[in-house]
Formats: sequence, C-alpha cells, structure tokens
Amino acid sequence: MPHMTSPLISPVWLEQSQLGALPDALTLDWLFDEGSLTRRLTAVSNDHFSVSPLFEGWQTLREDECRALELPAGSLGWVREVYLRGHQVPWVFARSVASKSALEAGGLNMDALGTRSLGELLFSDQAFERGPLQVCRYPRDWLPDADRTDNLWARRSRFMRGSLSVLVAEVFLPNLWAAVSARPETN
Repeated sequence: MPHMTSPLISPVWLEQSQLGALPDALTLDWLFDEGSLTRRLTAVSNDHFSVSPLFEGWQTLREDECRALELPAGSLGWVREVYLRGHQVPWVFARSVASKSALEAGGLNMDALGTRSLGELLFSDQAFERGPLQVCRYPRDWLPDADRTDNLWARRSRFMRGSLSVLVAEVFLPNLWAAVSARPETN
C-alpha cells in the first residue's frame, strides 16, 4: 500500500537559495549533491547497497507532485516507493512518480525495475536532464510506518527526457546518518 496523507498537509519544497535556516554542513552536502545517490550509497556501504521495493502501481498523484510535474490536479501516475539500503538497513526512503501519459510516450518501463535502482538508470542515460534540487522536512505520515519520524530531511528533483518527466524524492533516514558518521572519509 502506498503511503498516503491528508491533503491538508503538504510540505513546502525549497531550492537551496530559498532556505532560511540551513542544516548542518554534512546534511547540506547530501541534500544538494548533484551526483548519483545510488553511487554515493554504494560507496558508503562498501558495495553492500540494495533496493527493496515497497509499492509499485498506478494511483492518483499527490497535489505537490502534480504541481512539480506540471500536471492537472488528480492526474494518474505510476508510483514507485522503495528503500535504498546499506548492509540491508534502510538508509533512504525514495518515492518516484511519473504521469501515465508521459510514461506511455517516453518509453521508460518503471514497472520492470524490480530491485534495480531507478537513479542509476536515470544517471546512465545521458538524454535525461535533471532539474533543480528542492528540499523539505518530509511529512511523517508520508513515510513507511517503521520510519514515521518528524523533521526528516528530504530532497527531490525532476528528470526530463523529451516529453517524459520523472519526479524522484529521497528521504534521508536516521540510519544513514549513523552509517555516514561511522565512516567520515566517505562523506
């Protein structure tokens, strides 16, 4: 089951220049790193990185997702929610969405990814252009039950290739910060 929330609660996604109070330097570095998060997590985990799908399927996209993808409110899209894991421990909760019409026209089979990383696919295809990174404090009700915590930092960006547009949001879980702190040379 995808993680839903009340339509009354919606985060404000901000670019780095719009942030009032900045997070600490380490968090800021992870939030606005423009490289592949998959590659960075693979390095921190010493190649013990994996993807665990939680939900994949068609559903009505959230209002903030429709706005980011420039879609009418209530548009139908493919939703993929996964854990990005290091040493089998959830480090990042990721939610990727794309409109049905864009997927049909764009030739990206998000439903066939399984345990493969969508991020690695997007970064290996030079035709994709990445939009600006935006961050927020992710609503706890949008997280899996085991990770419902207030004030977790999240980032998202839009990847575009022609008419195809995919919105990828990544929420940094406390276990990631513990792992990064234990290996400061990989920051």
